[in-house]
Amino acid sequence: MPQPNEHATVPADSHSPPGKNAGKGPAKPSFLSNLGADLPASLVVFLVALPLSLGIAAASGAPVMAGLIAAAVGGIVAGSLGGSPLQVSGPAAGLTVVVAGLVDEFGWAVTCAITVGAGVVQLLMGVSRIGRAALAVSPVVVKAMLAGIGITIILQQLHVLLGGQAAGSAVENLTALPAAITNVELHSALLGLAVVAILMAWKFLPASVRKIPGPLAAVVAVTALSVAVAPGVERISFSGSIFDAVALPSLPDGTWRAAAMAVIAVALIASIESLLSAVAVDKMHGGSRTNLNRELVGQGSANVVSGMLGGLPVTGVIVRSATNVEAGAKSRTSAILHGVWVLVFSALFAGLIQLIPLSVLAGLLLVIGAKLIKVADIRTSLRTGELLVYSVTLVCVVVLNLLEGVIIGLALAALCVLWRVLRPQIHAHAPAGSGLPWRVTIAGSCSFFALPRLNRVLHSVPEGQDAVVELNADYLDHAFREALVAWQKQHRNTGASVILEEHGTTAFTDAEDNTPHRQDPREFPLPPRTSWLPAEQAQANDDGGQPPLRSILLGIDKYHRRHADKVRPLVQDLTESQNPDTLFVACVDSRVNPNLITSSGPGDLLTLRNIGNVVCSDGRDASIDSTLSFAVKALSVDSIVICGHSNCGAMKAVIADAEGSAPALGTGFDTWLEHARPSYSALLGGHPVARAAEAEGYSRLDQLSMVNIAMQLRKLEDHPVTGPALASGQVQATGLFYDICTARVVLVTPEGIEQLDPGMAVRS
Repeated sequence: MPQPNEHATVPADSHSPPGKNAGKGPAKPSFLSNLGADLPASLVVFLVALPLSLGIAAASGAPVMAGLIAAAVGGIVAGSLGGSPLQVSGPAAGLTVVVAGLVDEFGWAVTCAITVGAGVVQLLMGVSRIGRAALAVSPVVVKAMLAGIGITIILQQLHVLLGGQAAGSAVENLTALPAAITNVELHSALLGLAVVAILMAWKFLPASVRKIPGPLAAVVAVTALSVAVAPGVERISFSGSIFDAVALPSLPDGTWRAAAMAVIAVALIASIESLLSAVAVDKMHGGSRTNLNRELVGQGSANVVSGMLGGLPVTGVIVRSATNVEAGAKSRTSAILHGVWVLVFSALFAGLIQLIPLSVLAGLLLVIGAKLIKVADIRTSLRTGELLVYSVTLVCVVVLNLLEGVIIGLALAALCVLWRVLRPQIHAHAPAGSGLPWRVTIAGSCSFFALPRLNRVLHSVPEGQDAVVELNADYLDHAFREALVAWQKQHRNTGASVILEEHGTTAFTDAEDNTPHRQDPREFPLPPRTSWLPAEQAQANDDGGQPPLRSILLGIDKYHRRHADKVRPLVQDLTESQNPDTLFVACVDSRVNPNLITSSGPGDLLTLRNIGNVVCSDGRDASIDSTLSFAVKALSVDSIVICGHSNCGAMKAVIADAEGSAPALGTGFDTWLEHARPSYSALLGGHPVARAAEAEGYSRLDQLSMVNIAMQLRKLEDHPVTGPALASGQVQATGLFYDICTARVVLVTPEGIEQLDPGMAVRS
C-alpha cells in the first residue's frame, strides 16, 4: 500500500477552466446519485477504520472513544467539506507519537484544545490559499519521519503486547525491553502475536477470503479466542457510549508558549500528511483532482469539531483512502457514510469494544508501525545520495521528538541542497600533449561560495603556461567573475595566453554590471573565433606574429574537446555514403553559414559556394555544371536553394563596374562578374523584387542582391539539367536572402519577397 509521502506530483487545485461549458455543464452529482457504489464501499472502509481508530487511540494514551469520535468527525465533516472527493479522514498513526507526548505533558483536555487550535491554523492556511506551500517538504524527510514514527510505535507497543506498560519515550522503551521480555505475560503475548501472524498471512489467502478487511478479521478472531482461553487478560475499558465520552477542551494553565508550539506542530504535520495522502489518492483514480486549499479547510474544520468533542486530531489517511478507492467508491458520499457507520456502531455496540484485549490492538499497531518503515525508501535515499538526511531525521525523531526531528531533517536537507547547488565543479587538467594548453573546466552555479576552490584550482596552473577556461555556468555572480578576470590578467602577465570559452546558459559579461540570475539555455554552437580568442591572439594573427594556422588549430582543439564526441553519433550512418536533400548555392562570404541559418547538420546540405551565389548557362562553367548534375542525377536532391546576403561585396563590384569604377582584381574576377551583370540591368528595369525590397526599406545594394537571387532562379529553369527536373516537380527551387544585421532570413520569389520571421517589422 503506498504511503502518502511517496508521490511528488502535485495536481492542480482545479482542472476545470473558468467558463468552460458555462451554463451547459452537467449538474453536480447528488448525495444519492452514486449510492449504489458508495454504500458498499463505505461499509468496507468502516470495517477497516474501526480497529485502526481504537488502536491509535490506545497508543496515543487518549480515551479509547476519542479515536472513534475522530473517525466519525473525519468521515462526516472532512468528507463533506474537503477538496478530495475520495479521501477518507480520521485519526492517523503519523500523529500517535505527538499526541502521546501532548497527553503526557498537558493532559487530555488541553490536548483537545491544541487540536482545536491546530484546526483553526489549518482553516487559515486554506482560506489564505497556501495549500501548496504545505507540500514544500523534502520527501526523504517525510519518509524518514514516518519510519521514525513506525519505530517508536513498535517500541511502545511491544511492551503492551508483552503485558506491561509502555514508557514515555522510545529510548526508555528500548532500554526497558529486556526486563519486559523477562516478565512477559504469556497470554497477552500469544494473543498479540496471533494478530501479527494473521495480518502477515492475510495476503496469501484466497481472494474470496481477502474481501474481508484483514485488521477486522484479525481483531474479531483473536478477541473471540481470548474470551474462550484467556478471560483474565487486560482489555479495553471505558464507561458509557460515544456520547458519554464527549468532553469539552480546557485551556492550558501557564504553558501558553509550549501549547502554541504544539498547535503549530500538529497543524503542520496533519496538513502535510493530509495533502500528501490526497496527492496519492489522486493517482489511484481517474476522477476529479483534489482542490488542496479546500482540503485544508475541510481538515481544519474536522479538527475544530473533533477537538471540541474530545476526539483525536484528524488527518487524511492513506490506508482508509486506498481501501475506499479499491472498494469502488465514486464520490465523497462513501467517506461521509463511513463516518455515520462509526457513529452508529459506537453508540449501539460499545459493549463489544470492551471485549478487545489491549495486546490485540498492540499486535495490530506493531504491523502498522512496521509498514511505515519501507526498505524501498532506504534504497531510494541511498541511490539519490540522501541517506544521510534519511538517517539523521529518523534517529532524531526516535531519540528526540517528532517536531525536532523533522526540523533537523529539513535543515540538513536544505544544507545538502546548498552544498550541491552552490558548489560548482572546478578542475584543472594538464596538457594532453606538447604544445597544447592547460584546461580549467568550471560547471554549475558560480557564486562567491566557490571562490576558495576557484582560486586554489586556478593557481595550480603553472605560470607561463597557456590555458583554456571552459565555463559552463547556469548562474554567475559578480564576485566569481571578478576573481576569474583578476586571475586571467595575472596569468597573462606571466607571458601566457588565457582563452575563456562559454558553454552555459549565463553570459560571462552579464555578471559585470547586472544582477545575477539564471537564464534560458542558449543554443548557439558556432560562435565566431573572435568571440573566444583573446584580444592579443587576434591582434597577433592580424600582424602576422603567430603561425598562420594558429587560430585554426585552436579551433580544432576546441572541437575535439567540446564537440567531437557529440558529433560522432550523428555521422555514424554517413560513413559510407551521403543523402542530402538540398543543394545550397551560397556566396563565399565568410559571414554566411548555410548550416547555421537552416538548422542543418552533417549530411543535410550539398553546398556550392562562389562569388555572388550565381549559376550559369550550360557550358559556361564546368564546376557549376558538374555540381548541378551530381546533385540532381546522382544524389536526387529534393530542392535547390539560391542564397544571397546583405552588403554583398560581389554586388558592390557589379555596381562599381556599371559606374566605371570596378575594383582591380584581375581578368578572372571581371569575367566572373558577367554571371551577375544581367541582375543589375533587371534592377534598373524595375524588377518586381527590387520594387518589393525598396518598399520594405532595403538599400539599393541589398535590392540588387535580391534581384540577383531571382535571376539565378530563372537560370535554373533554363538549364538542361535542372530545367526538366523543376518542370516535372522532381525538384523545387527556392531563393533566400540573409540579412546580416538582423540575422534573419527573407524568402525571395520571382515576383517579390516575404519575411519568414513574422516578428520582423518593415525596415525604415
